Amino acid sequence: MGSNAADFMAALHIARAGQGAADAAAAEAARGAVTDILGQVLIGVDHVGLAVADIDAAVELWSAMGLREVHRERNDEQGVVEVMMAVGAGTTQMQLLAATSDTSPIAAWIDKRGPGIQQVAYAVRDVHAAAEGLRMLGFTLLYELPKRGTHGSLINFVHPKSCGGVLLELVEHIR
Repeated sequence: MGSNAADFMAALHIARAGQGAADAAAAEAARGAVTDILGQVLIGVDHVGLAVADIDAAVELWSAMGLREVHRERNDEQGVVEVMMAVGAGTTQMQLLAATSDTSPIAAWIDKRGPGIQQVAYAVRDVHAAAEGLRMLGFTLLYELPKRGTHGSLINFVHPKSCGGVLLELVEHIR
C-alpha cells in the first residue's frame, strides 16, 4: 500500500466516525464520503471469471474464438487451476477456473450451478480500503483479510447476497 492507500484508509476512518452521528444528515454525508472514496479506489473491470469442468477443453474453446492464453497457474489455497485468456489487443481478460479437487469452491459452484460465469472482478488501487469501505456500507466480504490471487495479486470477494446475486472479486495487482 502506498501513500494513496494510507490516505484512503484515513478518509474511511474519518467517514466511519461520521456514520455513527446522531444527526441523520451527518450520517448520510459520511456514507456519501465512503462512496466517493470507493469511486477513487475502484479502477474498473479486471476480468470475468468462468467456472469450467475441464481447463484444457475450455482453453481450446475460447482459443477457437480468438482469445489467447496469457497466464496459467495452480492456486492450491483457492483450490483452482486458472488460465487468463486475453481478448483482442486490449487489457480485457477472461479467467477460466477449474477445480483441483472435489472439495474446491469451484467444484461446489459447478455442482450447484453448472459451468459458466462465476464472478466479475474489479481492479482496485487498494484491496484493504475497498473492503473496508464496502463493509462500512453494509456489504459482506468473504474474507477478513485478502488472500493471494493470480500473479501474486491480493484478492477478496463480496458475497453475492450483498450484490444482487453477483459474486464480485476485488483484485489489487502487486507491482
